Amino acid sequence: MGSGLTLQAAAETAIRRHGREAYPHECCGALIGRGRVVTEALALTNSTAEGPRRRFLVRPADYRAAERRASETGAELLGFYHSHPDAPARPSRYDLDHAWPVFAYVIVAVAAGEPAALTSWRLLDDRSGFDEEAVTVAPEFGPGTPVGDAPGT
Repeated sequence: MGSGLTLQAAAETAIRRHGREAYPHECCGALIGRGRVVTEALALTNSTAEGPRRRFLVRPADYRAAERRASETGAELLGFYHSHPDAPARPSRYDLDHAWPVFAYVIVAVAAGEPAALTSWRLLDDRSGFDEEAVTVAPEFGPGTPVGDAPGT
């Protein structure tokens, strides 16, 4: 499972808020930070032609904008996040077919409009599937704490 991914509290809040705002469609965005610590969740426009209810697409221009934002802040592009409206926070076949190596893929389940489980995945070297990695949320100051399902789910 590796060392896992740490989300600073503001980044985790931004991902959950974006999932809630985009519902019933999928949201998507970039994960920016250093090492395995996400310091910023940069919302991107879901521009898929397949319908944003069950798909997301990161356009090349959005990818470049995310890399530029990371560079401007002295950070790096660590991966991407997206939501699964009324579906589990597990990668789909579509997610597998469109994943790139080295990136973290955070998925937040949004059940009836409310963000719930949040997970992170890494593409296996042979591209046959994903490996789930632990996710912790770090307060702005202090050690990380484990992430679970949102209250009431």
